[in-house]
Parts: sequence; structure tokens; C-alpha cells
Amino acid sequence: MVLQGTTGSVLENGPGHLRDTQMPGQVGISVIMGRRAAYGGPFAKLSTLNPGDTFTVITGQTTAQFKVLDLRRGGDPSPTPPAAGQSRLILVTADGTPFAPTGILYVDADLTSKPQPAPPMTLSPADLAPSENAMGTESQAWLPIVFWGQLMLLITLGLSWAWNAWGKWQAWAIAIPALGYLVFTVSDQVTRLLPNLT
Repeated sequence: MVLQGTTGSVLENGPGHLRDTQMPGQVGISVIMGRRAAYGGPFAKLSTLNPGDTFTVITGQTTAQFKVLDLRRGGDPSPTPPAAGQSRLILVTADGTPFAPTGILYVDADLTSKPQPAPPMTLSPADLAPSENAMGTESQAWLPIVFWGQLMLLITLGLSWAWNAWGKWQAWAIAIPALGYLVFTVSDQVTRLLPNLT
């Protein structure tokens, strides 16, 4: 399943379609990004594809067959653009060690089935936030981290008071679920500061 958008928060739930590109199988170029390691690593094995391998993408418009042209990394030359009226899909993920990416891996694949008509693009690359680009991060995650961190501090102070007023077991019975929820929430925000393809 492919989602719409490529920010880190979107890619937590699966691969995402870059919003300023065509849908897979439509005339033009389509880009789908996915994480290599985190959140199940849906694109973990992307580097095992070889030129000539084929795969299928099903959309509401068509069932599209693609054939891999080649794999490339940042700095490698891009392949010749597809001919007019043809379609290409570019799969993108992190390259290098899992959880410590050193670059970007691209898999270029051309459509071998019939291309579908594409509507005019309403978004341009300038309309996308930097967090939607490959290896982008969501810097706005700092604000909730600060907020939840302050709440965690208040709960810790409340735990100290409850420990003395009620006893340690009663205090822990209240504090453990609250602190567990906060730790989970803060960690989710912290992962949004990591590159979206990790």
C-alpha cells in the first residue's frame, strides 16, 4: 500500500508517493519513497533488484507492469528520460548501513504495459516542504518534544509528591501508564527528526 506524501510521519505507515509527480502507470515520471530500516523497512530489499527484474503496481486506474532499468546512487548519472507518452517509476530509499544512511538509492523502472493518461500537475517541486524530499526531516517536531518533555517533568514532580503522600506502590500504579505514554509519544516525535528514508 502506498500513501500520499513523503514526510517522515507519512512514511512511518508505509511507502509514500512524491506529490509533485504523476501516479504510477500514468504518462510521465512517478516517484515512490520508502524507509529502508525503520517502521518495518518496506524498502529494505530494494538494493537486491537487478536490471531486467519486473514488478507490478496496482492503482485505481490500472495494473501497471514495470521493468527495472538500473540502480543508482547519489552522484550517479540519471538515465535518459522516458520517451514522450511513456512512463517511468523511480523507487527511492536510504543507502548504506541500516539506521545510519550514507546516501540515497534510486531504482529506475520503465512501464512495459499501456501508459494511462495523466492529469495536469497542480504541484511543483517549489510547493513541497523540504521534509518531503529524500532524506528530509521534520524540524517542526521540536515544538511537541519540548511540550511533552515539560509534561514529563511535571509528572515526575507529581510522582515525587505522591510517593511521600500515598506510598510508593500507589504512586507507581499511577505514574507507570502516564510515563509510558509520554515516552512513546516523545519517541515518535524524535523519529521525525531523523531522515525520512531511514
